[in-house]
Amino acid sequence: MNAEVEHVKIVEVGPRDGLQNEPLFVPTSTKVELINLLAKTGLKHIEATSFVSPKAIPQLADGAEVYRQIDKPEDVCYSVLVPNLKGLENALACGVKEIALFTAVSESFTQRNINCSIAESIHRFSDVVTLAKQHGIRIRGYVSCVLGCPYEGSIEPQKVASLTEQLIELGVDEVSLGDTIGVGTPKQTQEMIKAVSEHVPLDKLAMHFHDTYGQAIANIYASLELGVSIFDSALAGLGGCPYARGASGNVATEDVLYLMNGLGIETGVDIYKVIMAGQTLCERIGRENQSKVSRALS
Repeated sequence: MNAEVEHVKIVEVGPRDGLQNEPLFVPTSTKVELINLLAKTGLKHIEATSFVSPKAIPQLADGAEVYRQIDKPEDVCYSVLVPNLKGLENALACGVKEIALFTAVSESFTQRNINCSIAESIHRFSDVVTLAKQHGIRIRGYVSCVLGCPYEGSIEPQKVASLTEQLIELGVDEVSLGDTIGVGTPKQTQEMIKAVSEHVPLDKLAMHFHDTYGQAIANIYASLELGVSIFDSALAGLGGCPYARGASGNVATEDVLYLMNGLGIETGVDIYKVIMAGQTLCERIGRENQSKVSRALS
């Protein structure tokens, strides 16, 4: 690799992004069991749930209850997605220490997802960021459709760079750049990262790849080559986007760990414990495990 990365941070988004699109309601007890299992694997960053309207994401209607019930070891950071001030207030009432905000680089996708323009989404974030900072809450920002949009097609890297810079200037601590529909290739990924890194330090960037076209692992390697060291993934490759038709699950945590182990990059995560957790979850919800590594090693 061109840039030397010795340690990566894996952000496990399975409990939120992995489950949010499941058609049958996953019991609260199962979600709590999953998160507690993940916390015992060595993962230090887990996106536990979302504090959005139950009408928008029925699967995560029990977000507050899930957060209250999970074990909370001091060395694990649990984040929750919040859409607005009301979501943040509910999160604060539960003692949340990190939140995630969501926008997209595509106007069409933003309108369909959160019913506002990109500019309006940034304006909404302002009050949320101010209140979060007053309470010492760490803030993560998601930017969707950075490598392609289901409605607008290809996306210019400079648009991603501009929006990411706006979020950092607003006070967001870390921005996760998402290939929401999984259309990106390594060359596109590197062009986008190069454009963004001219405005935002690499240590504030995370990459979030869906594996629709089987390019996620290749895109992660391409990101590592440029020095990116934070990656989102979901247990068993679960996930999808309710607003992006055809988008498959997130890159599997198990597959990302196998790549990192093979490259000699430290993660601090026990791949076998993650595989066990993934198998347990898939059995509970009756889903086929999407991780190639899990299938091979199980």
